[in-house]
Amino acid sequence: MVEAGILLSDLNVELSKYGLALPNLGAVSEVAAAGVIGTGTHNTGIKHGILPTQVVALTLLTASGEILECSESINAEIFQAARLHLGCLGVVLTITFQCVPEFYLLETTFPSTLQEVLDNLDSHLRRSEYFRFLWFPHSENVSVIYQDHTNKPPSSSASWFWDYAVGYYLLEFLLWISTFLPGLVCWINRFFFWLLFKGKVEHVDLSYKIFNYECRFRQHVQDWAIPIEKTKEALLELKTVLENNPKVVAHYPVEVRFARGDDILLSPCFQRDSCYMNIIMYRPYGKDVPRLDYWLAYESIMKKAGGRPHWAKAHTCTRKDFEKMYPGFRKFCTIREELDPTGMFLNVYLEKVFY
Repeated sequence: MVEAGILLSDLNVELSKYGLALPNLGAVSEVAAAGVIGTGTHNTGIKHGILPTQVVALTLLTASGEILECSESINAEIFQAARLHLGCLGVVLTITFQCVPEFYLLETTFPSTLQEVLDNLDSHLRRSEYFRFLWFPHSENVSVIYQDHTNKPPSSSASWFWDYAVGYYLLEFLLWISTFLPGLVCWINRFFFWLLFKGKVEHVDLSYKIFNYECRFRQHVQDWAIPIEKTKEALLELKTVLENNPKVVAHYPVEVRFARGDDILLSPCFQRDSCYMNIIMYRPYGKDVPRLDYWLAYESIMKKAGGRPHWAKAHTCTRKDFEKMYPGFRKFCTIREELDPTGMFLNVYLEKVFY
């Protein structure tokens, strides 16, 4: 059990002192435990659910001042709502996570093509516990990433020059230039694949150090979960849209991850194994970049595939959309209205979700 405000970066270190770890983590750990579960943070691995599935109990301070203990056996319906709470059910005070013995991961990164990965998706999912891949738009290039338990000693191929001088500072500079010459984006995507992703790379470390990775500079992001069987169809449609609309440019990567289905009311993976398809447009030196055409095309594809947006990422959905997307949405609304009848915990964003 931990206080809900603890940062995962601190929790990872504390768990390590006791030989423990969380079985899965997102890309960033500088976030509070309550926020991580409240927005449905996820990583990848078809045997693993989103991070809220690792919660076995929590305590909730409601609008009336009552403190509720919630778990599968106590206040079970509220528990299935509160594990992904959006901050609107009350104040989460404590969270009990299901931990596992501390473990090391071997991360193997190697190049492939979009067609190869999509044609052999089931095979990739079987081969690696934490499988994901990065597609470089305007090309066939893919970087496949396997992460698996290992007994090998820690090792790293990290290099300040390649990871930061090139993979951060040079990329930001070139993307800034591309805001004046958008046609350069296609070249930049291919160039950086050749520069940084064309070879096989291995890296061994404690699990949380492998799960966490550099997200680079400011960015706009969308991330929707679609039924896993729609992965190939949706990605190829996105590729076709970009090919047929040369004025629409897309930064690399499109990150594709996977998660096991669950029974959490507002989970994007509710009652189905899912593929998360994350698109990104960087903001070099804080500069906004044209993205509306890309955004709307992507959202259209995601909705057609039965997608549900990540709660912490950009989207244009309203209550009417959520009622169609989530079989448990009305039940969540009933629970929210019972716990917070005056809307104490609502904000401008949540009013768009629930009204």
